[in-house]
Amino acid sequence: MIDLKQLRDDPDAFDRALRRRGLEASSSRLLGFDAKRRQVQTELQTLQARRNEASKEIGRLKREGGNADALVAEIARIKDRVPALEAEDKALGEELERLLAIIPNLPAADVPEGKDEEANACIRTVGERRNFSFTPKEHFDIGEALGLMDFEEAAKLSGARFVVLRGALARMERAIAAFMLDIHTSEFGYTEMAPPLLVRDHVPYGTGNLPKAAEDMFRTTNGFWLIPTAEVPLTNLAADRILDEKDLPQRFTAYTPCFRSEAGAAGKDTRGMLRQHQFNKVELVSIAHPDKSEEEHQRMTKAAETVLQRLGLPYRVMLLCTGDMGFAAKKTYDLEVWLPGQGRYREISSCSNCGDFQARRMKARFKGQGDKQTRFVHTLNGSGLAVGRTLIAILENYQQEDGSVAVPPALRPYLGGMETIRSNG
Repeated sequence: MIDLKQLRDDPDAFDRALRRRGLEASSSRLLGFDAKRRQVQTELQTLQARRNEASKEIGRLKREGGNADALVAEIARIKDRVPALEAEDKALGEELERLLAIIPNLPAADVPEGKDEEANACIRTVGERRNFSFTPKEHFDIGEALGLMDFEEAAKLSGARFVVLRGALARMERAIAAFMLDIHTSEFGYTEMAPPLLVRDHVPYGTGNLPKAAEDMFRTTNGFWLIPTAEVPLTNLAADRILDEKDLPQRFTAYTPCFRSEAGAAGKDTRGMLRQHQFNKVELVSIAHPDKSEEEHQRMTKAAETVLQRLGLPYRVMLLCTGDMGFAAKKTYDLEVWLPGQGRYREISSCSNCGDFQARRMKARFKGQGDKQTRFVHTLNGSGLAVGRTLIAILENYQQEDGSVAVPPALRPYLGGMETIRSNG
């Protein structure tokens, strides 16, 4: 949620930032609600102060034998007026919060302006693309030919955008996740967590998924939301808390299933595992000091890159433009892995600095020693990595002409020394 004080202090800057996001200026409407509410609150405070003052005067007059009828009548009028003002204050506050809740985070100054991915900036390209002596296949052709990837059986069970993995591919997916978690916990200091997969309304609201992205999530009939990413529960571990400054940063990682309705993905990546309703991901979350969040962002991105480097997968790092960033992000780096079967780079991780945007929604704060006031923490999240997409990248980059797939050396210890995945039949 945006800082209302910052909006009051510089509405023009707020409107410019929104326009960079491709949105209409809205400071005047927000400030109108804010001014009206503050006016109501001022009247309430004035009436309450006057009621207290009049009550004291009544007590004095009674002690002195004076007539307090006029003051009693005044207090009665105040009591009649206060409930209406309180109701108006509540209604204005709820409307203001509703309006603020659907406004995205304001982009950082160094984020390039643009409408879509065409305006994203390539920061660096890492790794050499393999030269194939044959025409490389896409992952679903490889997996189906191996007899280890079955979309038809999944469709019978659940419909489109699901897959059944068998044997070595199912084991490889598990191995990839273990490999990632070991890197993040042993080398980058993340604490492994196992969070709930079902959460109540306030949890996705805190991370900015509600109300804006409700259509992209699944909800149970008894009011739970299936998490679209482990970012949602992990970030909320800091909700409604005042942390000690010395305990920052806090770093969490988790391997979980993720569930997304893909409401806006009609016709996109309909074949294969790239865009599914259920997929597995290793998530990274940091709760950081505001002065250190940019440094933490670079560190998180490095952790995700390390996985790709160890697996020998070519990739590039993209700085997303204002029109391609997620709702809660102020700055995002996407890691895009090279898929030779598609002949293009595809996203495998997004690492975002959300500043204090989520912290304001969650009331996540910290306090330094000797400080009188609390401050909002900064929150960051990133995929470290999407496990299914990593499996896809391995299949396409390590495929052999005979249809088998070489196992990346770094993964072999997690697969009992297996060097090659061959046909199931």
